[in-house]
Amino acid sequence: MVVRVNNLVKRYGELLALDHLSFSVQGGEIFGLLGPNGSGKTTAINCLLSLLEYDKGTIEVFGQPMAPDAYHIKREIGIVMQNVAVYNELTVRENIDYFCGLYVPEKQSRRKLVAEAIEFVGLAEFAHYYPAKLSGGLLRRLNIACGIAHKPKLIILDEPTVAVDPQSRNRILEGILALNRQGATVIYTSHYMEEVEQICSRILIIDKGRAIATGTKDELKAMITMEEKITVETQPLTREQLARLCALPHILSAEYGSGQLVIKSGRGGHNLETVLDFIKTEKIQCGKIYSELPTLNDVFLEITGKHLRD
Repeated sequence: MVVRVNNLVKRYGELLALDHLSFSVQGGEIFGLLGPNGSGKTTAINCLLSLLEYDKGTIEVFGQPMAPDAYHIKREIGIVMQNVAVYNELTVRENIDYFCGLYVPEKQSRRKLVAEAIEFVGLAEFAHYYPAKLSGGLLRRLNIACGIAHKPKLIILDEPTVAVDPQSRNRILEGILALNRQGATVIYTSHYMEEVEQICSRILIIDKGRAIATGTKDELKAMITMEEKITVETQPLTREQLARLCALPHILSAEYGSGQLVIKSGRGGHNLETVLDFIKTEKIQCGKIYSELPTLNDVFLEITGKHLRD
């Protein structure tokens, strides 16, 4: 077991930020950590790294108790936080060399590691650029290189693809998968559900400081009531028609907006057939009709609720 968090409690005055949170991360996983704003994700990571004191609980990393002075453990951890943290006075190569030097003092060893990190994130042609000359996507890749150049066994990435273009996002995700194939265990937080669904082998959803669901993406999808989402391009339905549709067996909800009727259905029925029969009976003119299985975003919204968070 690479990480074991047990019964973790963290308070900020009257605010209970972590409420007896427990989870574990196995070696070789890409472990997704999801939750709404204010759910406790960043607090949990800071406690895991011993950057925050906590009120109760235990944290073990690589089978050993984590502590602020556990430098032998911290040398094996790479951290890429949401806010880009590099030195504007240093070039790309100098930045990576500086952060790598915090873990690897020998210059000869470090030179090879820095070169490999530059090649890994695709910044070879920008190695002599200063951060101010880099685009947002290149800055993110530099930030990742600074965090992983020393070849850590555990890598923690907090929202690494925020505000980057699709090409850079794809390059970053491919890089994370490559790091994992090379043996690194990864803890990954993101608000982009499709990213988590794409790369994470197991996922923990937390809310209000508590673990509320954990499992593979398929296991999480099996926890919710919705089995199928059917979308119909059509003219607006009357309130009475929507009510009759919602009253049909296995139909959980039906909402209309922007020229589309979106129907969520539960398990156990021939849902698409039911909807088609309803459209025919009600003589509703429609265009395209398509059906899809629930996504991780559907799971997240059903488990944590749809109301906005600060």
